[in-house]
Amino acid sequence: IDRLLTRYPGIVAGVKDSGGDWANTAAMIERFTPRGFQVYAGSEAFLLQTLRAGGVGCITATGNVNPGPIVALQQRWQEADADERQAGLNATRNVFQQFPMIPAMKAAIAWKSGDAAWATVRPPLVELNAAQTDALKTALQANGFDMPGADSLSDA
Repeated sequence: IDRLLTRYPGIVAGVKDSGGDWANTAAMIERFTPRGFQVYAGSEAFLLQTLRAGGVGCITATGNVNPGPIVALQQRWQEADADERQAGLNATRNVFQQFPMIPAMKAAIAWKSGDAAWATVRPPLVELNAAQTDALKTALQANGFDMPGADSLSDA
């Protein structure tokens, strides 16, 4: 990153750190944000830490199924309830991580939209089976998970 910033000043804008190692993300924020380089966490699990350290946000797959709470934390990270919001994001993320992530997100969209076609995945991925789908729904309901507007995704 140092070489890129030196060679291409003002052109290389930022990075998404998907490594899952907070120490690495924090080191990049500390080292490169003073040079105008933007650092994004690769998971909402690190969103609040990233913002507090001077990073700019997160780029996360689960933003496709849980955008409202992620955006709410991004916008309100300095408020008193930020830690509670982060805990809610972590709880939802943890549910999805109990299953193959992409099939689980697609199953959630199928469920919330009422359009079973959303559960379709392409090889080599495999759709969740009925027991997994039921377990996913039960766990998400227990967390109060919602997808406002998902019904607009239905072709039905």
